Amino acid sequence: MTASFVTRWAGRMINIHPSLLPLYPGLHTHARALADGVRIAGCTVHFVVPEMDAGPIIAQGAVPVVDGDTPDTLAGRILGVEHQIYPHALALVASGAARLEGGRVIITGPINQAGRLISPEPGSSR
Repeated sequence: MTASFVTRWAGRMINIHPSLLPLYPGLHTHARALADGVRIAGCTVHFVVPEMDAGPIIAQGAVPVVDGDTPDTLAGRILGVEHQIYPHALALVASGAARLEGGRVIITGPINQAGRLISPEPGSSR
């Protein structure tokens, strides 16, 4: 996409990316995360801006990285989360519950403040 196309549609295009942006923009996200030894990976839905994978974040979903993961196994678990958060983010934007304000996304309504993902789980022995 060209910058002029993206600018013309500013605030009206969303994208899903298979990493917890701003980490790992671009390609080969799962292999890069595994090479860095992260314990939590995931995906991000964001508004599209001219810079690749740099738009304001609407929603994110996280998955644990487990021993023995390959880029393909990690991608499979992340894809399941993508199928959940993309329609959710689209509904937020379409309903007006998520809006751009000053280059940031403002969410109207309840936010899950108690949810958390800790990996490995506290109290687990290795």
